[in-house]
Formats: sequence, structure tokens, C-alpha cells
Amino acid sequence: MRAVVQRVSQARVTVDRKVVGAIDEPGLLVLVGVTHDDTPELAAKLAAKLWGLRILDGDKSCSDIGAPLLVISQFTLYADLAKGRRPSWSAAAPGPVAEPLVNAVVQALHDLGARVQTGVFGAEMKVSLVNDGPVTILIDLP
Repeated sequence: MRAVVQRVSQARVTVDRKVVGAIDEPGLLVLVGVTHDDTPELAAKLAAKLWGLRILDGDKSCSDIGAPLLVISQFTLYADLAKGRRPSWSAAAPGPVAEPLVNAVVQALHDLGARVQTGVFGAEMKVSLVNDGPVTILIDLP
């Protein structure tokens, strides 16, 4: 499981010109990619890491200050560019495998007490954000 985490002052995701998820205060935008051998246990581990990640102002975490998270599925995090200029997506888990695991990350965050907004799995989404810092971190769980 892989995530790109951005500290943001605000972020939103739209589908068909309608806002489907937004945070309008400092928090984290999290792009989540799933590969073939990821598990619900790994999803829970990622959620715990996100909840406790101390990258907000004053070295605080979302758990410290109740900051929101916007979680968006992003299969392109598993792009393989080894051959040529056209990415291969073979390392990304197919939708029926990936969607429940992205949902498991979101559910685990809710269970920890997080305020979570999401995108729409598999939809053509437009993401806008104000990266604060900028701070962008890659989390790659084995």
C-alpha cells in the first residue's frame, strides 16, 4: 500500500463539477494506491500512521488537534515506467480488490476518531489543494 500525503490548508475533490469531498481547514490530503498483495491489516496500519503523522503546524498530528483528512484513491501511484514512455498499471490492484482496501483505510480512520472526506472510487476526479509548506510525504508500506 502506498500513499502520498500532503499537508494542506484546504483541499477539495469534484466529480462532474460537483464537490464530493472537501476540507476547508488545515489537514491532510491523502492519495492512496493499492497493489495486489495488500491486506485489510495493512490498511489499518496505514490509517494509524496517517492519524499519528506529526507534520501539521507545531509538529502536531491529526490525532492531536482533530484535523481532517481528505482520502482519494489513486491507482496511478503504482505506475511502472521501466519500459518506454507509456506507464504500465500492472502493479496496481484491480478495482474489486482496491476499492474495499481504500474503504478499509477510511473506516479505520473513522474508528480512530478522524473526520474524513473522500473522493469517488473509479470516477474521473478533479483535485484542488493548497499545499501548506509545501509538505509532501510518500508512505510505502511493504
